[in-house]
Amino acid sequence: MFRFRDRVHAGQYLAERLPRYARAADAVVLGLPRGGVVVAAEVARNLRLPLDVFLVRKLGVPGYEELAMGAIASGGVRVMNDEVLRQINITASAIEAVAEKEERELLRREEAYRGNRPRRDMKGLTVILIDDGLATGATMRAAVMALRRQEPGRIVVAVPTAAQDTCDEFRAEVAEVICGITPTPFRAVGLWYEDFPQTTDEEVQQLLKTARRAEEEKGDER
Repeated sequence: MFRFRDRVHAGQYLAERLPRYARAADAVVLGLPRGGVVVAAEVARNLRLPLDVFLVRKLGVPGYEELAMGAIASGGVRVMNDEVLRQINITASAIEAVAEKEERELLRREEAYRGNRPRRDMKGLTVILIDDGLATGATMRAAVMALRRQEPGRIVVAVPTAAQDTCDEFRAEVAEVICGITPTPFRAVGLWYEDFPQTTDEEVQQLLKTARRAEEEKGDER
């Protein structure tokens, strides 16, 4: 079965499936931290589009943190995975404890990645929302819900790999869905990469810095 070499390779692969957005004046690429930003940076570079980050945090089941029972995003958005909640025995207070912890981390990343720079105005734009893969889709779903509050003109969800069922679910939620490969059984995002290390804050910061510089230089040329 085909696997991506790494997230950069995945971004190159994904960009080839989004050629109609190349150099579009009304489009922006948003990466979900942290790994999604690496993929998004490569898409933005290939399509000559602005890159930004969209903050969202998975709510992992205590003791099984890789299993998402929900997610939160900037703007106070919370999405819960009812199917997972039906399968586990967890109290409301335990859910709140996880949510409070992830909220602190979300705020920390907001400051680390954005600093005092204002959030980009998304109103009327075509927003290409990217992660390194979709398993349950809880994180991406929270991002879509939060993004809608900013009134974009069009939301495109694009990922290199996804569970087919999850990919199909998003088709009713956004304008367009691009899922590169949808292997069955899917199991986990990392299985479809040969190299899938944890992305660091420093890597995200550097990618955003490079993208901002490129956007500023493009603006100077106009």
